[in-house]
Amino acid sequence: MKHKNITTTLLSLLSSMLLTLLFSVMAIDQALASSPDTIEENATVFSTKNKLLRPEIVKLALKAYVEAQKQGVKLTKPIITVIDYSLASSVKRLWVLDLKHNKILFNSLVAHGKYSGEYQYATQFSDKIGSLQSSIGVFVTGKTYEGQHGYSLKIKGLEQGFNANAEVRTIVIHGAWYVTEGIAKIKNSIGKSWGCPALEPHITTPIINTIKDGSLIFSYYPNQTWLQTSKFINGVNNNDNYKV
Repeated sequence: MKHKNITTTLLSLLSSMLLTLLFSVMAIDQALASSPDTIEENATVFSTKNKLLRPEIVKLALKAYVEAQKQGVKLTKPIITVIDYSLASSVKRLWVLDLKHNKILFNSLVAHGKYSGEYQYATQFSDKIGSLQSSIGVFVTGKTYEGQHGYSLKIKGLEQGFNANAEVRTIVIHGAWYVTEGIAKIKNSIGKSWGCPALEPHITTPIINTIKDGSLIFSYYPNQTWLQTSKFINGVNNNDNYKV
C-alpha cells in the first residue's frame, strides 16, 4: 500500500509538472508578439537578419499571428511563413520564422501563379476556382501527402474573398523543377505555378516538415482592399488601416 501511495503521488506530481510546462509554453506563445512594442522589436530583429525581409511586413505577419490566436485559429507552433509577392520571383521571397528563438529557419525562392502576372513580378491575385492565380492573405497549414508533385502540404485559407477557396482549388505547397537559383540567374525569374506557392525542390521537404500541422502562412502583397479589411491585420473590432 505504501508503494502504491508513492507511485500515485509521483504520477500526480509528474502530471502537475507537465500541465505547468504546457501552460507555460502556451503563455510564451501568446506573448511572443502580443504588444505593439514587442511586435515592433521582433519585426526589427528579423529584418536585420535578411535585408529583403522588410520590418513593416514582418510586423503585419506578427499581428496576424496574434489575432489568429485570439480568434480561435488552432496554431500548434510559434512559426510563421512569410511570402512577399511584391518582390521579384528571382529573389528568395519566402521566409520561415521561428518566433520563439527569433531565427530565420529557411529562406527560399517561391513561384507565383500562371496568370498572376509576368514571370518576374506578380501583380494580380485571385481566389476564384480555375483562375490559376496566387492568393494572398492568412493561411494555416494542414497535413502532408504524396501527390502529382511529390511530397506536398495542404493549406487552408482563412480569409473570405482572398484565399478561402484554397482547398477547393488544391492550392498546396510543393516543390517544382522550375524553381531553382540556376533558372533565376539565367532568366532573372523563375517559372510559374497554377497558383501554388511552389518551392525549390532541394528545400521543400525540410520546409514542409517544419511548418506542417498548424502553423501560420502570411502571403503579402500591397492590395489595399485586403490591408484595410483583413480581420487578422486589423483585428475584429479594430478600425486601424495599414498601407505598406
